[in-house]
Amino acid sequence: MKRDEKASKVSALNETFSKAKFAIVADYRGLKVTELEKLRRELKKNDAHIQVAKNTLLKLAVQGTDYEVLSEYFTGTTAVTVSFEDPVGPAKALADFAKDYKALVIRSAALDGSVLSADDVSALSKLPSKPELQAKLLGTMAAVPTGLVRVLSGVPRSFLNVLQAVKEQKEN
Repeated sequence: MKRDEKASKVSALNETFSKAKFAIVADYRGLKVTELEKLRRELKKNDAHIQVAKNTLLKLAVQGTDYEVLSEYFTGTTAVTVSFEDPVGPAKALADFAKDYKALVIRSAALDGSVLSADDVSALSKLPSKPELQAKLLGTMAAVPTGLVRVLSGVPRSFLNVLQAVKEQKEN
């Protein structure tokens, strides 16, 4: 790779890291191309993508970003997954893929400038996704007025039941 190609690659990687909200560093040694493509498709569904680059280029690219803390993990065969949205989806996709394909080993991750271990990424993958949390919140918010309406309608309903019982008693 020529010097200007390296500079453009570093620039593109730096721009990616600058926009990313979450990054995971993994070792992909032993994965077949078809398996890596399957992982790419799975990550794309979660608004994330995986990129393979030389460690020296990655170290240069993370300088001046929140992901500079990952520099020490750029050793061996390195694949970096970046997410621009919710960190839970890509973490789930990578953790599930790592269960099926032992060749993929998660080294670490970075979220909001702090380093996460592989165990932290595994724990993050078990959390509900953002849409699931929003649905739960909406359900909770809807439950309060619904419960209030049920309580308030209970008094007239009880009163009507009493009136019905009195009516039946007088008819007999």
